Amino acid sequence: MNAPASPADALRGALASLLDDLPPRQAAQAVERLIATYRGATPTDSPILRDRADVAAYAAYRMPATFEAVRAALEAFADAVPDWTPGTHTDVGGGTGAATWAVSATWPGERGVTVMDWAEPALAIGREIAAANPALDKARWQRARIGSGLSLEAPDLVTVSYVLNELTAADRTALLDTVAGAARSVVIVEPGTPDGYTRVIEARDRLVAAGFHIAAPCPHSAACPIVPGTDWCHFAARVSRSSLHRQIKGGSLAYEDEKFSYVAATRLPVTPAPARVVRKPQIRKGQVLLDLCETEPALRRTTVTKRHGDLYKAARDADWGDAWPPAGHPGR
Repeated sequence: MNAPASPADALRGALASLLDDLPPRQAAQAVERLIATYRGATPTDSPILRDRADVAAYAAYRMPATFEAVRAALEAFADAVPDWTPGTHTDVGGGTGAATWAVSATWPGERGVTVMDWAEPALAIGREIAAANPALDKARWQRARIGSGLSLEAPDLVTVSYVLNELTAADRTALLDTVAGAARSVVIVEPGTPDGYTRVIEARDRLVAAGFHIAAPCPHSAACPIVPGTDWCHFAARVSRSSLHRQIKGGSLAYEDEKFSYVAATRLPVTPAPARVVRKPQIRKGQVLLDLCETEPALRRTTVTKRHGDLYKAARDADWGDAWPPAGHPGR
C-alpha cells in the first residue's frame, strides 16, 4: 500500500491538473500580465485575479513559492513553541490557500480552517485544489474585504502572506490591529525586499506593542538591530520549478530560491533561538563564517573552525535562516 503523498507533493499534483485545459502559451501570458500588474499596481478594491484562467495560471506559478516560504516561517515558529499545535487557523488574504497547505505540512491533522479573500475566483480554485489535502476537507472559503472592517473569530493562528503590499497604509494598520486583538499567534510573510522587510518590521513593532512575544526569526522581542536603510532581514526557500516557471523565466534550472521576510509572534510562552543565521554561511578551508542575529540584540559574525569539533560539522551543515547553535549543542 502506497503512503499518502506529502502536502508538498499533493499540492504540486493538484496545481499541475489545473493547467490541463489551459494552453501553455495562454498560461504564460496570464502570469506575465499579472506579474506586471502586481509590480506596478496601487492598492485597489478590485480583485487583480479576475477569472478562472487568471487564477489557475497564477496559482500554478506562485503557490509553490508561497507554500515553501510560509512553511519555512512556520517551522521556525514551531521550533520556538514545540508543545503547541493550532486548533484553528485563519488565512487572511489567503487567495487559493497556500498558507493552509503550509500549516498542514507543519502540524499534520485536521483543524478548523478559514481562508478569507476578496477574489471569489481565487477562493473557488482554492476550494478545488484543497480536495487533494484531507486536512482541508472542512475548510471554509470566505469572501471578505481585507483591511478595515474585517472580523475574526479568535483563531489560534492567523497567517498573512504576501498581502500587506496590496493594502493602503490605513488598511494595513486596521488589519494588524484586528489580528492582534483576535489571534493567539500570528505569522506574517512578505517578499524578501527592502520594502517587504519594512512592512514586516512595522507589523512586528505593532504586535510587540500589543503584547505579543517574537518567536522567529528574531531571538528577542527588542527593536531590530538593523539600521533602517542600511540592510534588510530576509531569507530564502528552495522551490522546485515547474515547466511553467521555466517557460516564463527561461533557463533550465530545476529550482529557484524564493526570497522572503517574515515575523512569527505569539501570546504563548516562547523559547526563541539563541541566535539566527541571517546570511548564507560562508564555507572556507577549515572554517565557516556565520552572520548571526543574537539575543542582546546585536548582529555579529562568528567563525567556527575545526577546533570546535562537532560544532564545526554543524556549522558546515547550517543553512541561511537556521537557529544557532543547533539543538543539543551548548547554548541550547
